[in-house]
Amino acid sequence: MEPTAGRFELHKVGISGIRKPLTIRRPDRAVTLTTTFDVAVDLPSTRKGSDLSRNAILLAEIVDETTVRPVPSLESACVAIARELLVRHKYARTATVDVSAEYFLRRGITEERRSFEDYTILAAAQSVRAGTDGPVTVTKSIGAEALGMTACPCAMETAREALSEEFPLLRDPSMKSLPMITHNQRNRTRLMFDLSEEVEIEVDDLISTIEAAQSSPTFAILKRGDEAKMVIQAHRHPKFVEDVLRDLLRRVATGFEHVPDVAFVRARTVSEESIHKYNVVAAHQASLGELRHASAA
Repeated sequence: MEPTAGRFELHKVGISGIRKPLTIRRPDRAVTLTTTFDVAVDLPSTRKGSDLSRNAILLAEIVDETTVRPVPSLESACVAIARELLVRHKYARTATVDVSAEYFLRRGITEERRSFEDYTILAAAQSVRAGTDGPVTVTKSIGAEALGMTACPCAMETAREALSEEFPLLRDPSMKSLPMITHNQRNRTRLMFDLSEEVEIEVDDLISTIEAAQSSPTFAILKRGDEAKMVIQAHRHPKFVEDVLRDLLRRVATGFEHVPDVAFVRARTVSEESIHKYNVVAAHQASLGELRHASAA
C-alpha cells in the first residue's frame, strides 16, 4: 500500500467537459441550453483519490431533472451542484463548478433582419465548508461573452492626414465628423460578476452592456444597405481595445444599481487584428464599489 507520508493535499480533483442539456425558466418561456460542466473538489493528503463517479451521478441527477423542473438560472444550478458536492464528498472542504453554454437572442440591425444571434454565457459556483463539519457558504458567478467589431482610431486619423494631401477639402472643419477609412477588428469581450448567493443579474443585460461598449455589434444577416449602416456606425465610434474596456467598466458602474458594492467584476476584451499578426487584449478586475468610485471621480 502506498504510504501517506509526503502525499500532497490537492486543491482540485474532478471531471471536465461534461455536456448536458439544461432547461431554464425565463419570465416568458423555458430555454434549453447546451452546457459544458467542469466540477471538482479538493482532496486531502489522507486520501489517495477522489470519488469521481459521484460527480457524474450528481450532474445527471440535478441537470437532467431540469428538463422536467426548469431552474431559474444557470448560476442557480451551479450553486445547487456546488452544495451537493460537499454533501457527497464528506472529506472535501471546497467544491467548484464551472459551466459554459450556447445562448441565443433575437437581434438584428433592423426589425426586418432580426434573427437568433449566438452568444456564450458563463456561470460558476464555489462552496466552502468551515472546518470538518461546519456551515457551508457559497459564492456564484455569472457572465457573458459577445462578439462584435471595433474600428481603429489611430489608422483613421493617419488615413485622414494622408488623404488630405490628395483631397484638401478633408481639412475643412465641417468634414471633421466625416467617418474615415480605417482597419477593423473582430472584438470578443467577456464580462463576469462574482456575487453572493441572493443577488441576481439578468444575462441579457450583460450582453447588451458588452455590445454597447463595442464600436458595433455584428449580425448574421446583413443585406448590402445593412452592411453600410453597420460599417458607418462602427466608424462613427472608433475604439482602441482600451476604450472598449473603459467604456464597459463605466457602463457596469452605472448600469447595475441593484448589485451591491461588494460584488466583484472581471472583464476582458480581445481585438483580433486585421493588419497585424497578433491580437490585442485588455483586462481589469475590481469590486463594483471601486468601479463606482472611479466612475464618479
